[in-house]
Amino acid sequence: MSTRENFGGRAAVIMALAGSAIGLGNIWRFPYMVGQYGGAAFILIYILCSFLLSLPIFLAEGVIGRRSRANAIGAMKILAPGSSGWQVLGWLSVLTPMIIVSYYSIVGGWSIRYFLKSFSLDFGTFVPAGWTPLLFNTIFLGLSALIVAAGVKSGIEKFSKISIPLLFLLIVFITIYSVRMPGAKAGVEYLLKPDFSKITPTTFAFALGQSFYSLSLGMGIIITYSSYIRKDENLLITGVGTAAADLLFAILAGFAIMPAVFAAGIEPGSGPGLIFETLPHIFTGIGASAPWLGVLVGATFFLTVIVAAMTSSISLLEVGVAYLVEEHGMKRGWASLAAFFGTWLLGLVSVFSAQAFGRIDAFSSNFLLTAGALLAVLFVGWRMKKAEVRDELTNGGSKNGKVFPVLYVLIRYFAPLAVLTIFVSNLLL
Repeated sequence: MSTRENFGGRAAVIMALAGSAIGLGNIWRFPYMVGQYGGAAFILIYILCSFLLSLPIFLAEGVIGRRSRANAIGAMKILAPGSSGWQVLGWLSVLTPMIIVSYYSIVGGWSIRYFLKSFSLDFGTFVPAGWTPLLFNTIFLGLSALIVAAGVKSGIEKFSKISIPLLFLLIVFITIYSVRMPGAKAGVEYLLKPDFSKITPTTFAFALGQSFYSLSLGMGIIITYSSYIRKDENLLITGVGTAAADLLFAILAGFAIMPAVFAAGIEPGSGPGLIFETLPHIFTGIGASAPWLGVLVGATFFLTVIVAAMTSSISLLEVGVAYLVEEHGMKRGWASLAAFFGTWLLGLVSVFSAQAFGRIDAFSSNFLLTAGALLAVLFVGWRMKKAEVRDELTNGGSKNGKVFPVLYVLIRYFAPLAVLTIFVSNLLL
């Protein structure tokens, strides 16, 4: 390529990266974990894990992307020429998001279906696999591919500038309604009341793992998106802004969901069942006394889920598209079409088998993501020259000079230990 697209400015960069970070885990996993593992005490631990351990991993991947100005595979060819061992990082960073989006888009398809059902409040029985999920998966994945095909600025950046403010408006609306429901106080206490008796090593492991997965680490997204960040942008501010936006949305999602769950007298849970079984029951209950209100709240919630899922799915697709465009000279439109069909075909296994869906998700989360993140921090901390890392994190010495020594120690020593902790906890917990 003769010229390479960049994100417009800091706001555009943070919104694009926040779009990748804000996803289904913020909605169906974070609120439950907060309540189960200490309330406000868990949130405090989560914040510490996010900014002291997960952020350095984010920065390491950001250094690889911006230093190389290339897709994940191209980045390793540039930064580690002739080293076949480090090329594994590049290939992992491209293959992993393709595997993840193949089943992640299925959930996006479920969300579209439930958004449409919310207008009649006739949700029926949750059907996770089969021909109907295939249809809606195709629609969701196709829409995501169209956004990616439009380009970095005209597609991803423009969509992020619209979708991220929309996401926060939607979740704030649902939160305001949820906390005002009769009996919602118990849900608020579930999230906020600190219970230090629940703070154990397991709590730290779960908080670290949640912050790791929520920031889209280990899947090539940060490498790819960072390659579109201009050289005068501050990577540290970008990382902090992304982590802060992700945290804020997760907390708002907690207040949007758990007070409503408690108000309905339902045992709090997590995962797809929370979104597609528990909450539809609540929306139907609201609609029993005020149909228009049940439709409004239900449709708003599922629109939120759709947008959150789509901002993540386009970032996953972009990793593969960037590789096809830069390494194989494909036009972006054709590369997006190829990524669409490739992930659609791969997703057939998951769309017709809920068991396969779970196994592929577990394998990706437990092994592929942790392997990619570990290789990234080891590469930046031990393979790249310190001067190169300093140049990227301090913008040539003009910014962050005083904090760089701390950041470098975190990347070199603490980040690898954090990834290994996540890997071991996935096996044992």
